[in-house]
Amino acid sequence: MTSAPLAARLRIPSGPLFFPVTAYGRDGSVNLDAYRAHVRRGVEAGAAAVFACCGTGEFHALTPEEFQACVAAAVEEAAGRVPVVAGAGYGTALAVRYAKLAEDAGADGLLAMPPYLVIAGQDGLVRHYTQLADATSLDVIVYQRDNAVFTPETVVELARHPRIVGLKDGVGDLDLLQRIVSAVRQEPTGQEFLYFNGLPTAELTGLAYRGIGVTLYSSAVFCFAPEIALAFHKALNSGDDATADRLIDGFYRPLVELRNQGRGYAVSLVKAGVRLRGLDVGEVRPPLHEPAEDHVKRLAELIERGYALLQETA
Repeated sequence: MTSAPLAARLRIPSGPLFFPVTAYGRDGSVNLDAYRAHVRRGVEAGAAAVFACCGTGEFHALTPEEFQACVAAAVEEAAGRVPVVAGAGYGTALAVRYAKLAEDAGADGLLAMPPYLVIAGQDGLVRHYTQLADATSLDVIVYQRDNAVFTPETVVELARHPRIVGLKDGVGDLDLLQRIVSAVRQEPTGQEFLYFNGLPTAELTGLAYRGIGVTLYSSAVFCFAPEIALAFHKALNSGDDATADRLIDGFYRPLVELRNQGRGYAVSLVKAGVRLRGLDVGEVRPPLHEPAEDHVKRLAELIERGYALLQETA
């Protein structure tokens, strides 16, 4: 099936998965110095992995040259301490191009975004992700969301590929995901298959995903409040549901309700949070827009409340 050499299996340790925002200067160009500082702070704060130039990092808004420069910067700042996974998407030809740019930049793996625009059948999706995985030596995590939703049989077929190592679920259909987990578990691939909770503000559904054995998740909150994200991760994985519930009730649920006030807030509100914590990463690029002023004020209050909850828990 494959022609590219087999890579070492992607290893992701326990901890919040860090999806850094991409920093821009006042003129709208990529600010690599600010981006490096953001990645460095996240790694030093305890991120388990860096997912560079993915959804929160505005993959859709970056040129290939900007993408490669950001991935290379993330790799340099991570310095081998944690793996760096880069986004790859659009149609198959462009997805392959981004994959090769990520490989050249030193990334450890790829997060494969849904194909651009078209709604493909299952056979077409298998062809797309197979060609992407064949193109480099990097391990691939397939992102299930929007126009790329898989049957259990499709995921079993993808899992047979030696470099497709996991599925990130951004749909939230736990019945479907449980059937996928069960089907892949019965497939004798001889290698572990990873599952990720990829819903926005994944902590809110963390307890539900944990119930079917999915404990890896992307944490947007880690971008601007890593201590809160780390406290929740520890509670979730140690069975301290009382602390998890307290953080959900007092911080994560109100944050999700605020996030739902505007389209694109899953990115722009996170970026506003990073700025609130003292790092100027600029605004989002079109077609996204900045959150309303009163929403940013509410976010500041929520961050303050989240840290107060940590003090109360301590």
